[in-house]
Amino acid sequence: MDRRLFLAAFAAALPMARAGHATQAFRFPSIDGGDYDLAAWRGRPVLVVNTASLCAYTPQYAGLQALHEAYAGRAVVLAVPSDDFSQELSTDAEVAEFCDLQFGLTLPLTTIQHVRGPAAHPFYRWLATGHGFVPRWNFNKVLLDGAGRVVETWGSGPDPMGRQITRAIEAHLAA
Repeated sequence: MDRRLFLAAFAAALPMARAGHATQAFRFPSIDGGDYDLAAWRGRPVLVVNTASLCAYTPQYAGLQALHEAYAGRAVVLAVPSDDFSQELSTDAEVAEFCDLQFGLTLPLTTIQHVRGPAAHPFYRWLATGHGFVPRWNFNKVLLDGAGRVVETWGSGPDPMGRQITRAIEAHLAA
């Protein structure tokens, strides 16, 4: 393909991505083996959260688990452990054990992933290029609607069971 034609096609696609078009077919490796496919959760809001075991925000895992239980079957909470801020344990096995022992997590949990920069998971690269959202710290949150479109993002502060997040999820369950 001619380079100019490619650049023109790429430039034309950017406004559509920014306008909130649905996610592509993103897959995350599960910490328990296998994969999580975002497309399998179509029709449900999905809250994607980059997490870390050794962060001051780590107690939010309890709220993420509560959210997972409160919206079981209607919405999904996906935790994405990352060491991009140097606050994650060394291995997937250590993360899985920590999350089980400390929080009794049953929500979907991925393997350790990059969420920033050129090595970021494709989902996070899509967020950065198509939506201008890059996690600035651990426990940043991204809400996708039932069609996989980004509808809201938050930094680390909001409580997963707080009004900001639950209202946004409820709004998309009612839609």
